[in-house]
Amino acid sequence: MRFRQKMLLVMVWLLTLSYGVGGVLLIRQNFKSSLAQMERNAAESYEMILQSVQLVNYIDIQQDLSSISNALERMNTAESLVGMRLSRNGQVLYLTGEDTTDFNSEEPFESYRFSRGTQYYYQIKGKVQTNGSPLELIALYDITPVYEARDEQVRTYHQVLIILLLSGGFAAWIMSYFLTKPLAKVSRTARALASGLMDTRVHSKTSDEIGQLGTDFDNMADRLTDNINELNLAMEQQDRFMGSFAHELKTPMTSIIGYADLLRSQALSPEESQEAANYIFSEGKRLESLSLKLLDLLMMKQKNESIKLVPTEMKSLIENLTSHLQPVYRNKGINLVCRCEKGMCNTDPDLFSSLITNLLDNARKAIDNGGNILITGEKIKGAYRIRVFDDGRGMPEEALRHVTEAFYRVDKSRSRAQGGAGLGLTLCKQIIELHNGNISFTSKVGNGTCVTVLLREISS
Repeated sequence: MRFRQKMLLVMVWLLTLSYGVGGVLLIRQNFKSSLAQMERNAAESYEMILQSVQLVNYIDIQQDLSSISNALERMNTAESLVGMRLSRNGQVLYLTGEDTTDFNSEEPFESYRFSRGTQYYYQIKGKVQTNGSPLELIALYDITPVYEARDEQVRTYHQVLIILLLSGGFAAWIMSYFLTKPLAKVSRTARALASGLMDTRVHSKTSDEIGQLGTDFDNMADRLTDNINELNLAMEQQDRFMGSFAHELKTPMTSIIGYADLLRSQALSPEESQEAANYIFSEGKRLESLSLKLLDLLMMKQKNESIKLVPTEMKSLIENLTSHLQPVYRNKGINLVCRCEKGMCNTDPDLFSSLITNLLDNARKAIDNGGNILITGEKIKGAYRIRVFDDGRGMPEEALRHVTEAFYRVDKSRSRAQGGAGLGLTLCKQIIELHNGNISFTSKVGNGTCVTVLLREISS
């Protein structure tokens, strides 16, 4: 059974229960009140008749029976009084209207209710003390109108109950429909998401609990969609990684196998043998460099929990590193300049030195025939910013989105000629993530590149 039907049944059941109990109690109370009022009226009428009999009874009953009869006739004015009997020692002295019912009782005054078919009566019996034997007066009152009124109220109650159930059931159905409509929409959205329609949303328009449920469901769907997109992107990157890795291995391995087979199968001159051996050596070194870079990447992922950051004075760290590299760069016709302010950051000095070295090495590879590299460090709004500028070839905008991917190269032929494997910036990104920092790139073809690293500064 659907939740909407359950809600409808519960509403109808509550409506029936509340109206049923209330109506029954109201009719019952009204009936008891009307019956009690009629019995009080009957008791008052009987008391008046009894007092009249007592007044007339001062005279001898045998001589003035007609006087008592006349008095009883005059007192028989109550609309509900339908029968009366006066007797002495079982002898009926006066009888009128409906037959009264005999019942044995020693009480001087007694009343009770009884029915004959569809008629209901209230009978009162009392005794009048005289000089001789007491007189027994019985009065019979018709209380059928009270029962008829109750029956009429019950019939009216049933009619109203049927109308109320029909109208209330219809109103309950409409209410349950609108209350459960958002839930049905959430269910449809869930089925759509399960079938692959990831753009489907609930878009709740209410602020109640069900509306909040729809909003939370949309937030969950957004997060799920983001996770799926990230997973798809990771799978695409993994596919590119595997393809690039296979290509990186295939090229040197093909050359190594080819030259090794040449050395094995043919007689070469000393010069040719030396050239083949040199090529095999250089390609082997490139494979060694590639394996070391991949090992570094693996170690970066494993270091995420074991790395310990210590307060580091950034100006000293960067200046010491660049001072050792300046002679090497000068020999290649590159002017390396360092301009850094003092600032304290939590770093792993060895890893951060590797980061700066990789950034400077990438800047060096982007310069063809001499140029300039500038590295700066400055404090800005609670952070320490390091920037590496070069006036080399630059990169197109499309390349900026992929420079930190493994094996990605902007210019593959130049990178291979310079011994690059396309893993340097991937390592840089891993190192920055371990330091909870941020790295970004800006570049323009022909105008060089700027790499920006941001780290949170600590008070010195």
